[in-house]
Formats: sequence, C-alpha cells, structure tokens
Amino acid sequence: MAVSNLDIQPAETVCGAGDSVPPPAAIAVLQPRQVPLGGPRAMNVRRTLPQRQRSLIGGWCFVDHYGPDPVAQTGGMSVPPHPHTGLQTVSWLFSGEIEHRDSAGNHVYVRPGELNLMTAGRGISHSEVSTPATCTLHGVQLWVALPAATRFTNPCFEHYVPDILTETGYTAAVFLGSLLGQSSPVATYSRLLGAELSITAGGRAELPADLAFEHGVLVDTGAVMVNGTPVGRAELAYVPPGTGTLEILATAGSGARVLLLGGEPLGEQIVMWWNFIGRSHAEIAEYRANWQAEIGPAQATPANGALVAQFGLPAGDPLPPIPAPPLPKNVTLRPRS
Repeated sequence: MAVSNLDIQPAETVCGAGDSVPPPAAIAVLQPRQVPLGGPRAMNVRRTLPQRQRSLIGGWCFVDHYGPDPVAQTGGMSVPPHPHTGLQTVSWLFSGEIEHRDSAGNHVYVRPGELNLMTAGRGISHSEVSTPATCTLHGVQLWVALPAATRFTNPCFEHYVPDILTETGYTAAVFLGSLLGQSSPVATYSRLLGAELSITAGGRAELPADLAFEHGVLVDTGAVMVNGTPVGRAELAYVPPGTGTLEILATAGSGARVLLLGGEPLGEQIVMWWNFIGRSHAEIAEYRANWQAEIGPAQATPANGALVAQFGLPAGDPLPPIPAPPLPKNVTLRPRS
C-alpha cells in the first residue's frame, strides 16, 4: 500500500528545480511503473510520481494507484505502523474499506468517496489495514510535500465527504481546493486542487484552470483526451502552468474516471527517502535514527545521542512497527538542480 514506501532499498528522490519541464502548453504523459508492496502475495501498485523526468506537480510528490484487487487473492492491505515527516497523505478509495490508526490519536475508516488527509508535519506514525468486509480494494494514495515554512507543523488528521456535482456529461467531487464553484474546507499548506471526475461515454468535461497551477490527470478507468493528447488507463498527464482551460474527453465506450490534481509549483527542492521528506542528508539521517530509537533495542540511539519521541505509535495497534531500511552506504543525500 502506498501509504508507506515499503521498498527495502529506497532510492533518494530529489524533487524541485531540476524537473525537466515540457515546452509551454505541451502535455507530457507519464507511464506508471509496477511496484510490489511487501510479501509473496503483495499488492502491486502503479506509481506515476515521482519519476526521473518529473517529481512534483505543485506540491503533489507521490502518486500510487492500485486495484481493483481481489483481496482473497492479494491478501489485501496490511501496512504496520511506520513514520512520516514533512508531508500530507491523501487517501482516496473507489472501493473497499481501510482502517487507519495514527500516533496523533486518530482511529478512523477510509471509505469510497471520502477524503482522509493526514498531516505528518514534524512527525507522525500510522498504520493502514483493509477491513475483513473488503472484497475488492481499489484506490489511490497520494503525498503532498509541505513547504519549508510549515513543514514542522503539528501532526493532525482531517476527514471530509465532498458533494457530488452533476454537470452535462460528467460528475465531479472536489476533495481539495476549489473547482466549478465547489470548495473543500480541508486545510492545505500550499494552493492545491484534488477532484474525482466521472465522464460518460463520449462525454466531455471542460474545466477552468488556474493559470498559475500545473496539473496532473490520472486515468483510473477508460481512456481520455486531455486538451487533445491521448491518455490511457493508469497514465498520468502533466499539464504545465499557463493553461487556462482543461478539456477532458472520454474516448472509451464505457466512459472514464480520472483524478485531477493541481497546484502552484512548490518552488523548493526536497529530499524524499523512504517515508521521510527533508531538505538534507542530515535531516533524513536524524529522522531515521529517531524512528529506530523509538521502536528498536535500547542501543539504537539517535544521531544526537538523545532519545527523541518524534513519532510515537498508534494506540492499541496490534501490528509491530516497520523498521527503517539502512541508509545507502558512502552516499550523501543532497538536493541538486
């Protein structure tokens, strides 16, 4: 499950000014890569962010798309407590149900069409487990990088059920930001947009776009044309700033469902390693050491030699926490242009 990066050898991802940006008005179509998430019956997710040619769309820095997966075959989702820093996680389901627990004291259920947004800020841990009633699991897990000015905010959790707006040829549920006269009350720390669109066969959604935003269109089902560019299932179309109108046309006979993501360019470089977002190697090393000290043997002490309860653990969680993988040897994680 994408709520945690379960790679045992996670690569450093440097995001920001170095992204290769297409020429103005050009749309780039990003292909997904398959990522197995732990164990012999692991769920596979389709990851479209980050990747070499693009690591950010606004503040959005991580896009995992999974399912529909038959839980009886895949084993469903069972992600034990793990840490995060410097980001927000956005859970959005199309089918199934997930039980969420975190160290800020939140114990909730993630259900289709309901936004669950967790702000890690200075540090949080959480777990995600599909419920016994879940037969088919299908959804996305998204991360948003917090700007430097607010990345050490206190951890928190918000839940929101957006109204369904019905327009000619499509419906829309706006779960973050504002679109088509609908606004989400959920707090973000940079200007963002998140919405689900369901478009009828041959239908078209013509949407006003903020000229300052870059946008991503992730295709869940069907196939679409985004401002004339074909985008297939599980692909992510990147639309650069300066685009005033987004036209999304369903080309598949059964219509299409897409997620629309957008935001002002973050304008910062970040280092993303495992489940941490920081600004330097030293920060990432400190976060890792703090987590290991909280969950590991007594000899596992943080880099500064003092036990710091940065993350905590979800109360009453039956699953043991996930240890952090080792940092790469003889490598300094550092932002680059």
